[in-house]
Amino acid sequence: MSSTIKYENELLIVDLTNPTIYKGRVNIPGDTLHIFRSKFLWDGACHERLRVANFGLDSVVFTLTIRLDADFADIFEVRGTKRASRGKRLPSKIDQDSISFIYEGLDKKVRSTTVKLVPIPERIEDSIIIYKLSLKPKASELIYMTTICDPDFDSSKNKYYKLMNYDKAWEKSKSELESFASFNCELFTSNEQFNNWLNRSFADLHIMLTETKNGIYPYAGVPWFSTIFGRDGIVTALQTLWVNPDIAKGVLANLAAEQAKEEIPEKEAQPGKIIHEKRNGEMAELGEVPFKEYYGSIDATPLFIILAGAYLEHTGNKQFIKSIWPNIEMALQWIDNYGDIDKDGFVEYSTSTTRGLRNQGWKDSKDSIFHSDGKLAEGPIALCEVQGYVYDAKIKASNIARCLGYLEKAEMLQEEAQELKSIFNKVFWLDDLSFYALALDGQKRPCRVLTSNTGHSLYSGIADYEKAQKLVNVLMGENIFTQWGIRTLASAEVQYNPMSYHNGSIWPHDNSLIASGLARYGFNKTVMKILTALFDASIFMELHRLPELYCGFVKREGSGPTLYPVACSPQAWAVGSVFLLLKSCLGLSINGIENQICFNKPMLPSFLEQIEIKNLRVGNNKVSLEIRRYANDVGINILKKVKPVSVIIQK
Repeated sequence: MSSTIKYENELLIVDLTNPTIYKGRVNIPGDTLHIFRSKFLWDGACHERLRVANFGLDSVVFTLTIRLDADFADIFEVRGTKRASRGKRLPSKIDQDSISFIYEGLDKKVRSTTVKLVPIPERIEDSIIIYKLSLKPKASELIYMTTICDPDFDSSKNKYYKLMNYDKAWEKSKSELESFASFNCELFTSNEQFNNWLNRSFADLHIMLTETKNGIYPYAGVPWFSTIFGRDGIVTALQTLWVNPDIAKGVLANLAAEQAKEEIPEKEAQPGKIIHEKRNGEMAELGEVPFKEYYGSIDATPLFIILAGAYLEHTGNKQFIKSIWPNIEMALQWIDNYGDIDKDGFVEYSTSTTRGLRNQGWKDSKDSIFHSDGKLAEGPIALCEVQGYVYDAKIKASNIARCLGYLEKAEMLQEEAQELKSIFNKVFWLDDLSFYALALDGQKRPCRVLTSNTGHSLYSGIADYEKAQKLVNVLMGENIFTQWGIRTLASAEVQYNPMSYHNGSIWPHDNSLIASGLARYGFNKTVMKILTALFDASIFMELHRLPELYCGFVKREGSGPTLYPVACSPQAWAVGSVFLLLKSCLGLSINGIENQICFNKPMLPSFLEQIEIKNLRVGNNKVSLEIRRYANDVGINILKKVKPVSVIIQK
C-alpha cells in the first residue's frame, strides 16, 4: 500500500494488505488484513517487526508464509562484474527459531546470514518460514525477525544469544541518534524547504558514519561505496568541520593508521601515501579486484595534510595533531619523493598496475582526462587541482609546524608553496581561454579543456587573483554553469555528455568546493548562485536528498534535474555539500586557537531571511548566533557563549 523512510532515516515502514483470498469461495475478502512492517539497523543487525491485524468482522484462520534466501553476491558482482567461478552454498542450519544460510567462498572463509524469529514459527523449511495465524475481529499478532550477517561463521558457537529484542534495540538506536546530534551544531533557518535539506543531510551524515577502532569515519556512499575511501572521507570531513569537528579527527586517525609504509606496486602503495579504498569482500580477499588495500589516489595524500591543518585551526587541538605529525611528515615526503615522478615541480600519477585506476584524481573514469580533440591524455598526468592541493597542503603543514615550534621547517614549507604557486600560474594558465589547463600529459602538453577541475584552484588558493577573476567569468558562463549547478565539463567540449559520469554531469561536492574557493577570493554573490542552484535541485529530489551526481542538462520549465540512474544516494560528500555551501555564503572561518569567529563579506540568498546556529564549537568553547538578512546588509548577533569569544565581521 505504501512505504517510506522516517525523517531521520531511523526506520523503514511499510503498509501491506491482502487481495481477495479464495478457498472454494471467498475465504478472506480483500483489504481485510493489514500487515505493518517496520525495520531498522542497529549494532550489526537488521531488526524487523510484523504486525498482522484483522480489520474484518469475522475471525480468520490463515497461513502466513515468509520466503527468504541469500545469494552471497560480492558487491562487485552486484555492480555487474562477472566471475569465472564462485564458492559453494553449504546446507542451511535450521533450528526451531532460526535459519542460517551458509556460504563457503573461494577464499575459504565461511559466511552466513542468520534470521532469528519470535515467536517460534509452525515450521521452517529451507528458505520458507511458516506461521499458522488465527485472528479474531480487530485482533493482531506480532512477529519479530532479526537478520545478522556474519563474515566468519562458526556453527559450534552461538554468537547471537545476547541479541537485543526489537524494543530495546530501538531505544538504543534512538539514543545513539540523539547522542550524535548533541555533538553537531544545530542549524535552523527561516525557510522550511531549506531546513528539510539541512535536516536530511544531518540524518544522512549520521547513517554514513561508522565507528572504527580509530574513531568515526564517514563511509563513502550507499550502495556501491559503503567502506573507507580516503579522498571521500577527507572531503566530507572538510565540508562538515564547522558543524562537527569530531568527524575530521576520526578521519585523520583512521587514515594515519592506514598510511602506506612500504612500496607495493600491485597496491599502488608507496611510503607515506594515503589509502584510496579498503574492501574486505570475497573478491577483494582473492585479488579479483585490487581494492583490498588500494592506494591509487594522487590527491588523498595532500588532502590529508589539508584536513590536519584545517582541524588544528578550528579546534586548537595541538596534542592530537602532534600525535599524527610523523604521518604528516611522511605524507610531505611522499609528495616530494614519489608524487613528483619526473621532478618538474608538479605532482603527477602513472598507474603501476594494469588492474588499477587509469585516472587517479577525483574524476577517475578512464575517459575523464583528455585533450581538446577528445584524445585521452597519456601519463604521467599532472592534474591542475592536485597542484592546488599540494600548494595548500604545504601552507597548512607550514602553519602546523609553526604551531608545534618547528620554525625552520615552517619557513621551508612556506617557500616551497610559493614557488609552486609561481610555476603553476605560468605553466597551467591558458591566456587565450582565460582558464587553467585541466592537466599536463606525459609530454607536458596542456589539456586545453574547460572543466570544473580548475575551480578547485580557487578552493586551494593557488590561483593568482587577476587570473581568478577571469576564471570565474568562464566558469559561470552558460557552457559550464546551469541553473542546477556547475557541470563537470563545458557543453562545447568534444567529450561533453550530460549523462556521463564525469564529462558533463553535476556533482554537488564539486560545486561546494568551488563555492568555497569563490568565497575565499571574495566572489560571495557568485557563491549564492551555486547555493541557489543546488537548493532548487534538492527540492525536486526524493527526501530532499542530493545524490552523488545528476545529469547536466539545462533547466526545463516545470521539471527537476534528470537523475543519474546508478548514483549513490546517500553519498557522503554530496551530503556534506550543504554545510560547506552555507559556510561559504557566510564567509565563515573559525580559529579555535584564538577563540575567534570571522565572517568575511557575509551574504544570504533571497530565500533565507534568518539563520540560527546553536552550539557552534570554537576550540573548547560553544557559541550560539543569529544571522539575519537586511536590505543591504547581514546582521550577526551572539545569543549565547560559554567562554569569551571574539566575532569579527569583514564587510
